[in-house]
Amino acid sequence: MAARRALKTVLVDLSGTLHVEDSAVPGAQEALKRLRSAPVTIRFVTNTTKECKRDLLERLTKLGFDIAENEIFTSLTAARNLLEQKQVRPLLLVDDKALPDFTGIATDDPNAVVVGLAPEHFHYEMMNRAFRLILDGAPLIAIHKARYFKKKDGLALGPGPFVAGLEYATDAKATVVGKPEKTFFLEALRGTGCAPEEAVMIGDDCRDDVGGAQNTGMRGILVRTGKYRPADEDKINPAPYLTCENFPEAVEHILERLL
Repeated sequence: MAARRALKTVLVDLSGTLHVEDSAVPGAQEALKRLRSAPVTIRFVTNTTKECKRDLLERLTKLGFDIAENEIFTSLTAARNLLEQKQVRPLLLVDDKALPDFTGIATDDPNAVVVGLAPEHFHYEMMNRAFRLILDGAPLIAIHKARYFKKKDGLALGPGPFVAGLEYATDAKATVVGKPEKTFFLEALRGTGCAPEEAVMIGDDCRDDVGGAQNTGMRGILVRTGKYRPADEDKINPAPYLTCENFPEAVEHILERLL
């Protein structure tokens, strides 16, 4: 096997890795400061569709994380880019707090369906409206297909089951724009001057974070926080490059072993 190239970029998941809702993972702020002292580029990559990038950044800042807006790449951004490329008018099944990231996108007389995490919109009338649009030829765009995510009171259904329901009912196949898609990871690296083989991804989702990154050519570090459940490591092949207790432990490994 060819030797790994020197590490240049670290991709970091947000929800479940640095924080869970309004609580930071213990030690994560200090670990991020330590990582910033290393000669690597840091990008924060997230599938969250619960809020727009501005609100997400405000949440992270209040938790004490030193993060700039241009360091965050979200699946909402990827979805907007695709809508602009396709020049379609979407029915947006996303949380109302995420709508600012779609400002300027025409939504009248929709001819596409976009699904993110939208608990208030996942009711029969709205799902049936999406179903009929797709039957009439509208493309189905999934911001991501996560099965579940972590909330303070436990695990909660993600958008994946609702996307799968629309696929099942319409015999359509969704275009997925967020993690674990290879295009998402490559887009996150754009502008870093870094090849996938020179990057590592840290996240709590074995399939979407670690599996997706490794399928793109990166190394993947799984953390046992957030949505992690015992034996998640066995759900992907190849297995994670490394499994750590938390983000601070992952940072220690990077600083000691990968630089």
